[in-house]
Amino acid sequence: MNAQIPLNDVTDVSAGFKPRARAALADPRLRSNFRTAMDSLMTKRAAAFSDADERERLRELGNHIRARALSQLPDLLERLEANLTRNGVKVHWAETVSEANTIVLEIIQTHEARQVIKGKSMVSEEMEMNHFLGGQGIECLESDMGEYIVQLDNEKPSHIIMPAIHKNAAQVASLFEEKLGVEYTRDVDELIQIGRRTLRQKFFEADIGVSGVNFAVAETGTLLLVENEGNGRMSTSVPPVHIAVTGIEKVVENLRDTVPLLSLLTRSALGQPITTYVNMISGPRKADELDGPQEVHLVLLDNGRSQAFNDPELRQTLNCIRCGACMNHCPVYTRIGGHAYGEVYPGPIGKIITPHMVGLAKVPDHPSASSLCGACGEVCPVKIPIPDLLRRLREENVKRADPQHPVMRGEGSKYSARERLMWSGWKLMNTQPLLYRAFSFAATRLRGLRPASLGPWTEHHSAPTPAPRSLHDLAREHLEHPR
Repeated sequence: MNAQIPLNDVTDVSAGFKPRARAALADPRLRSNFRTAMDSLMTKRAAAFSDADERERLRELGNHIRARALSQLPDLLERLEANLTRNGVKVHWAETVSEANTIVLEIIQTHEARQVIKGKSMVSEEMEMNHFLGGQGIECLESDMGEYIVQLDNEKPSHIIMPAIHKNAAQVASLFEEKLGVEYTRDVDELIQIGRRTLRQKFFEADIGVSGVNFAVAETGTLLLVENEGNGRMSTSVPPVHIAVTGIEKVVENLRDTVPLLSLLTRSALGQPITTYVNMISGPRKADELDGPQEVHLVLLDNGRSQAFNDPELRQTLNCIRCGACMNHCPVYTRIGGHAYGEVYPGPIGKIITPHMVGLAKVPDHPSASSLCGACGEVCPVKIPIPDLLRRLREENVKRADPQHPVMRGEGSKYSARERLMWSGWKLMNTQPLLYRAFSFAATRLRGLRPASLGPWTEHHSAPTPAPRSLHDLAREHLEHPR
C-alpha cells in the first residue's frame, strides 16, 4: 500500500468559502452525519459537566492558567528549552511552516530514514508535513484512526479532535474495501481492528516517529500528550527517533497547571473524565531503560502566533487547548462541516486563529461566517471570548490598512472606499436635520424608483420599500388634526 497520499480536499479549495459552504449545505448525507455526531458530543459534554458551579470554577481556573502562561510566554519558552536540553531533548525553533518542514527533513536525512509513522498532530497539518515529505520520497503514515481514514481518502481532517467525523460507518467500510482490499463490513469494531492490523507492522518498520504536544511544561522540560488509541505512545516510543512538533503557545508553567487543563480538555472534547493514555515525555531512553526512543527532538513553531501575541485582545486566541467544543456547539460548523473552511482549523477557533497563520486576505469571509450566537464562547473551557474576537477581526477586515503600524497580515482585505463614503454620508444625513428631512421626503415620494436588488442583502431578503409617508409626517398630522 502506498501510504503517502497527496493533499486534495474533497471540495475545491480555490473556490472560496461561500461556494464550498453552499456545496456542503446541498449534501444531505454530510449534514446528517454532522448533526448526529454533534448532538452526541454535546450530550456527552453536558453529562461530564453536570455540576454547573464546578464547571464554571474549573473554566475560570483554566482561563487563569492559560493567561498567566501567555503573560510570561517568552520567559517560559526559554525555561522550557533549557530544561528540555538538560534532559537530552534537542530543541528547534521555526518561524514559518517552511522552516519547520526543513528542520524535520534534515533530522530524517541525518538518520537516512525512509519511513515515518505519525501520531495525531494539528501542527503537522499546519505544516502539510505528509505532502512535503512525500515530495522528498519519504513515506509518512498517519497512525491515528481518524487521520488514517482521511489520509486513505485523499482528504484533510474535518475536525481537530475527530478528523473523520464527516464519515459514517458505511462510508468507511467502502473506503477500506476499496483501498485495503478487505471484505466489506459495517461493524465498527471490526473496522477498527482492520485499521490496527494494517498499522501495527508500520510502527516497527518506521525509522522516525512524529507526534504533537498537548502541553509543554517549562518547569520540568516535559512534553505531555493525551490520546485514546495508543498510537501516540507507539509513535513516540517504538521508532528510534521521536520528533515532536507544537506551537509556541502550548507551554505552561508547571505540572500542577496541567491537572485542571487536562480535566477541561478531555471532558470538553469527548465527555471523558480522562483519556486512556496520558504520555509524559521528558527525554530519550536512558542507559538503564528498556524502551523509548534513542533521540528526541522538539520543533517549536510560530506561524503567526507571535502576531496574535502582540495584541492584548487578540492574544486570547492563544489560550486554546484544542478541545473542539466550540465546533461541536456551533450552528454554522454543524451545517457545513470542516472542509468548507478550506483550512487546517475549521469552526469558531479556526475563524479566529487562521487569519493569523495565513493572513486575513486569504480568508476574508471567515470572521463573518458566524451568527454571533455566542455558543462557542459559552462552552469554551478556557473562556476565550470568541464572539468578541470575531467582531474585532471583522473590524480589522474592513478598516484602511496601516502599512506603518499593521495589526496583522492582510488587514483591510475587505476595505472599500465606496462603502466608507456611503457610511460617511449616512452619518452626515442622520446628524443634520435638514438633510434628514430632505432624504425622508425624497424616499417617501420617490419610493417607486427603489431598485429590486440591493446587493447581497436581497439574495435572501425582500428589498425594503419605504412607506408612503414618514413617521414624522404622520406624527405632525396627528398633532395638527387630532382624531
